[in-house]
Amino acid sequence: MVEWLRTIGRDLGRMLQALSGMLFVSLSIPLVWREYYAIPGLLLSGLITFSLGIGLAKLCRNAVEPGKLHGMMIAASGWFLIALFGSLPFYFIAWTVALDPALISAPPMTETLAVFKHPINGVFESMSGFTGTGLTMTDDESVLPHTLQWWRSFIEWVGGVGVIVLTTAILARPGSGSLTLYESEARSKKIHPSIVSTVQTIWWIFLLFTFLSILLLWLAGMPIWDAINHAMTGLATGGFSITDNSIGTYDSVAIDFALIPVMMLGSIAFPIHYLILQGDLKNLYTDLQTRWVFGFFGGGTIVLTGMLFFNQTYESFFQAFRYGVFQFVSAASCTGFQTAGSLGNEWSAEAQLIVSFGMVVGAAAGSTVGGIKLIRLATLTKGTWYRITNVFYPKSALRPFKLDGRVLTDAETAQEFEEAAIIAFLWVVFLVLGMFVLLVTLPIGADGYSLQNVMFEVASAQGNVGLSSGITGAAMPSVIKVTFLFNMWIGRLEIVPVLVLLRSLLRGTEVYR
Repeated sequence: MVEWLRTIGRDLGRMLQALSGMLFVSLSIPLVWREYYAIPGLLLSGLITFSLGIGLAKLCRNAVEPGKLHGMMIAASGWFLIALFGSLPFYFIAWTVALDPALISAPPMTETLAVFKHPINGVFESMSGFTGTGLTMTDDESVLPHTLQWWRSFIEWVGGVGVIVLTTAILARPGSGSLTLYESEARSKKIHPSIVSTVQTIWWIFLLFTFLSILLLWLAGMPIWDAINHAMTGLATGGFSITDNSIGTYDSVAIDFALIPVMMLGSIAFPIHYLILQGDLKNLYTDLQTRWVFGFFGGGTIVLTGMLFFNQTYESFFQAFRYGVFQFVSAASCTGFQTAGSLGNEWSAEAQLIVSFGMVVGAAAGSTVGGIKLIRLATLTKGTWYRITNVFYPKSALRPFKLDGRVLTDAETAQEFEEAAIIAFLWVVFLVLGMFVLLVTLPIGADGYSLQNVMFEVASAQGNVGLSSGITGAAMPSVIKVTFLFNMWIGRLEIVPVLVLLRSLLRGTEVYR
């Protein structure tokens, strides 16, 4: 076997082993809820995944440590593979109910569950879950088996932190190889010098916040099963719900406002959470990204609330504020919970564009969110202003460029600005390509969807948000499902690793020469 394939195969095997562990752990859910018909599907999914994972890991066990290029290819192919195998429970459970074999008391088939008899719908749901997007093929999540409600929430919860972070935490392997994979999952800062200690600390923080979020939602009046699921998907900024109308089902001011801090917790980088938990509270205002999170969320809320109030979308200022703050935080945190009904039909084009802007930008790098990330917006904004004002100074003037508490050299400034510009450019390119597919596939105009609906939906998929203007559903054409699968995939990995993988597959091993 070619050496670089062995390196990739070994780590893909490790990721599949971690996924099989998730499947086996989830066997407790059908036992608790007495959904015994779901056990064979979960068990078969776990055995298939574990067998392939252990086989790959053993076959490639003596491979060399991954370099930066290997890391990007492992991250891109691994996330796609995890989404593919993570779809098996949807497929197997749906067909178990459809066939209703003897000795298994399967419930009647529902239209919601029946959509997963088609493999592409299960892969879509799995990719949406793991990438923390939250767009769904279901039309009524409340009638899904508790086992699948849990699986949807569980994969979003794990995907929020990262599949590679989970793999590194469970199958601890110290060394530069794990660091390379950690960085390939769109992360850069470590909490500890050791990468294994870093990912384990991240998980402890995440578990603590999950427990606190469950408690907060339960105290706000949400039933305990609902609180568990929504705390997991809210903190992971994923947005899957177990109700038919997302958070709007509860029509509760207390629950709406309880979820806002949960979504904001998921929007702040884990290293900052760690420092704050250690008592270093000044990072709430000294850290650049954290300041921008509060500023961006606050500014967007003010603008959106003003639009909703003056456009008379809601009867009172409080209603405009309630829905405005929730939907902007949900969009900018890339969560995708919805309280305002159909945004595509009830909100003005200007309000939809403000929400779309929040989805495109996202929040802090190193958190659970998608989007371009605020650090890149800060880099582009400060870098552009730096370049413009440089014209007014003589060439001999020494003007240091400061970013996130660092003083950068001219070379470092150019590199930071270039990286941010490349990601932003690629983001817009694939946003436009996705919009083009929808525009030529869907009915557009008075009898169909508007341009802002299309832009909103593609931005939601690529930003890993999950808010919908009404386009996403099991009935949409397969070409749009495939397009959104690609948008969600590249959005979670910040595009570049996927492009590296595709280029390598097209050009073979030539890329390593």
